[in-house]
Amino acid sequence: MQRAERDVVGMAVPLLRTWTAQSHRFIHFNSRNFCNFHRIVKGRGSVCCAPSVPGPSMSELCFTVGTHLIPHPGKVDRGGEDAFFVSNYNGGVLAVADGVSGWAEEDVDPSLFPKELVANFSTLVEDEEVAYDPQVLLKKAHAASTSIGSATVIVAMLEKNGSLRIANVGDCGLRVLRKGEIIFSTCPQEHYFDCPYQLSSEMVGQTYKDAMVCRVEVVEGDTIVMGSDGLFDNVFDHEIVSAISKHKDATEAAKALADLASSHSRDAKFDSPYSLEARSRGFDVPLWKKILGKKLIGGKLDDITVIVGQVVSSCRK
Repeated sequence: MQRAERDVVGMAVPLLRTWTAQSHRFIHFNSRNFCNFHRIVKGRGSVCCAPSVPGPSMSELCFTVGTHLIPHPGKVDRGGEDAFFVSNYNGGVLAVADGVSGWAEEDVDPSLFPKELVANFSTLVEDEEVAYDPQVLLKKAHAASTSIGSATVIVAMLEKNGSLRIANVGDCGLRVLRKGEIIFSTCPQEHYFDCPYQLSSEMVGQTYKDAMVCRVEVVEGDTIVMGSDGLFDNVFDHEIVSAISKHKDATEAAKALADLASSHSRDAKFDSPYSLEARSRGFDVPLWKKILGKKLIGGKLDDITVIVGQVVSSCRK
């Protein structure tokens, strides 16, 4: 099958669609713990793996995928600054890139860099030199990008034997759920609070060498939840577990999580994961407000991208 028949590009509209690992490759552009530790602040590159992993699956595994995205309320007309990619190659490939909005202050469209990055994923995912390695895919896609800007990014590639390979730069995230529990979570990488690692057009940014590289053994029935920080800054892990348990369809689950994140992000009284983290880092309301019993709370307005991948064994040839 020719690549042109397998690629789909969407722009600037909320999406609700399920893609199985046998369906077309899909790219969409839209608006911007486990691993035995919680934060990666310094150092070059990290490797982690999930504890208590099962043995290799006897049957070939792949994804059934649902996606949903909601742009930042102030960026709806421009479609936001997130981009994501879903491919049926091998067991399935999932990726999210979150454009760094600060580039707008330099009169640069922050969505261009993540868009080109995921477009390069589509072109390179089957490249022999990539060898189905997400870190190498990051390397080659970054090197091929010519747009000005930067983005946080995560890529997950499922091998048919059940090995899920992950490479992550920044604060996009991924959870693996099994039997109502989160068994694995990626860790945000940051220079300091609210300044994540990022691939960039500039020399001062990070590279594929800085990626956190993980391998998780998954089994049929597991669910992968991937998203930009707009999801994880506004939705707690226990809420993710609850949504997945209530919605057995990947499409419905992705929409439910995106809607929940959007609702929390606009709630000034919701004590979000973001506000909890901010207070733990010393950011809070002025002293006089503290004396009145107030504290820094509220959701974080952002672009929200959610991908839900259900691990199944009914892979069509």
